[in-house]
Amino acid sequence: MTTPSPQSPATSLYEQDYYLWLEKMAHLLRTGKLDELDLENLAEEIADMGRSERRTVESNLERVLMHLLKYQYQPEKRSSSWRYTLLEHRDRLEKSFCDSPSLKNHFRAVFQQCYGKARRKAAVETELPIELFPNDCPFTPEQVLDLDYLPE
Repeated sequence: MTTPSPQSPATSLYEQDYYLWLEKMAHLLRTGKLDELDLENLAEEIADMGRSERRTVESNLERVLMHLLKYQYQPEKRSSSWRYTLLEHRDRLEKSFCDSPSLKNHFRAVFQQCYGKARRKAAVETELPIELFPNDCPFTPEQVLDLDYLPE
């Protein structure tokens, strides 16, 4: 029978009070006390931050694509709310790309995949047959990011 390895105080703090752990890790980094860092959890948190940023781009992209489809295929239901949603999520994408320009590469890499999800969501929300929406995205990445673009 093996005995569990003792937890370091930093690891224990990570499990007990995440915010306090973050504060302590920031302090240790600022003061150069690198030997006291909880490196395993710190590395995982940094990796999680990157995944979170990518998921945020994907979520905003799907929202814009879904609303562009709704706007194009349900002209009789166009509303200021739809235009606001398009503007809001395009702004969020723009902010993401300003903060982290390399996320634009991820945007382009997942563009068609996100369109497929947006297409399914648009079909459910509009109650229109999914076959009505093209398999390939009818919008370019540039149109999706263009604050003024609306399919007419």
